[in-house]
Amino acid sequence: MRTLQPVRGTRDILPAEMRRHRAVAETARRVAAQYGYEQMATPVFEFTEVFKRTLGEHSDVVMKEMYTFPVSEEGDTVTLRPEGTAGFARAYIANGMQQNLPVKAFYTGPMFRHERPQKGRLRQFHQVGVELLGPSRPLADVEIIAMGQQVLAELGLSESITLELNTLGDLESRKAYRAALVEYFAGFKDKLSADSRHRLDRNPLRILDSKDEGDQAVVADAPTFGDYLNQHSQDFFGQVCEGLDALGIGYRLNSRLVRGLDYYSHTCFEFTTTALGAQGTVLAGGRYDDLIETMGGPATPGTGWAAGIERLSMLMDRDTTPTRPVAVVPAGGDAEMAALRITQDLRGRGFTVDMGYSGNMKKRLKRANNAGACAAVILGGDELAQSVATVRNLDTGEQETVALDQLPGYLARYQPG
Repeated sequence: MRTLQPVRGTRDILPAEMRRHRAVAETARRVAAQYGYEQMATPVFEFTEVFKRTLGEHSDVVMKEMYTFPVSEEGDTVTLRPEGTAGFARAYIANGMQQNLPVKAFYTGPMFRHERPQKGRLRQFHQVGVELLGPSRPLADVEIIAMGQQVLAELGLSESITLELNTLGDLESRKAYRAALVEYFAGFKDKLSADSRHRLDRNPLRILDSKDEGDQAVVADAPTFGDYLNQHSQDFFGQVCEGLDALGIGYRLNSRLVRGLDYYSHTCFEFTTTALGAQGTVLAGGRYDDLIETMGGPATPGTGWAAGIERLSMLMDRDTTPTRPVAVVPAGGDAEMAALRITQDLRGRGFTVDMGYSGNMKKRLKRANNAGACAAVILGGDELAQSVATVRNLDTGEQETVALDQLPGYLARYQPG
């Protein structure tokens, strides 16, 4: 019989790690809210066409990494979402959200890609992300990047992370650059990997992002995008850099940064680290002015980013220990109903409370210590007869007798903050 383990590329998230995941997601949600972004959610799976049309039919994600399933005899298929922007764009069109521009959305949830599992890369992984639809000016890109930088700073990660920045220009600039790349790479076709030869006719920009050593040697002397940017694209990118300079956000220009999806234009960026080995990108995004129109919606400028929760939680060095509970310890069966009522009353007042369900006094106190309790509220027959409880400080061992109606006020000293 097969050992009951998680499927390869997936993993159980146990409480200690889950606290770090929550810290990442909650920090991102809170910062996004400061910028006026509201949380929304889209389905975990969409019709496959949503991703083929937006990510690029010949992209690595579509060709190699999607989990796709048939759902009808007519050939309809659905795909577990490999990223968040495409589903958000579909939701924008389907729900008529263009009537309320600008649209500012925050999301968090699982994504799925059939990749080779390694450190920081899973087949089921989790992301936080933001999307901004409507504004077409460079300042929107600056604000999006600033929001990402603030999330990383509040997680305590800004010192170990570098912002890499590039421009993919407008459609006219990309066509000119594409033609130059095709001409250049055609002269080295025999030296390119099979994947890059395949990309040469379909999307040569992806060759720039190849991790193959032979491809990288050829890419080293390839034309750079900056030489093919028209004036509009140069001005747009210049204003993005000027805005980041004004905010004191440092960055490194990377002319080879292209991102992995077809819908990007103008600004693209990645926050990277060397602390995770090859999987160095922790938050990335850019502008996608043509995406909504490509999907059949009205022409709508857009920009956004997504960040991997697993990768960020691996980098975190903050204390995510849980709130220490108060333990309610009934001494004897007669005290259990009273203890139950007191437990629920304290929880209703905002306390974290743990109650042992069985065992003698010694075992229940041991359980309280194992649970990390800060104090134990001990209830026995004598205490109940006098409407009091014995409260023991489990760090010092000191204890006091407290009237039951004064218990919440007395225990407030154990509340965090």
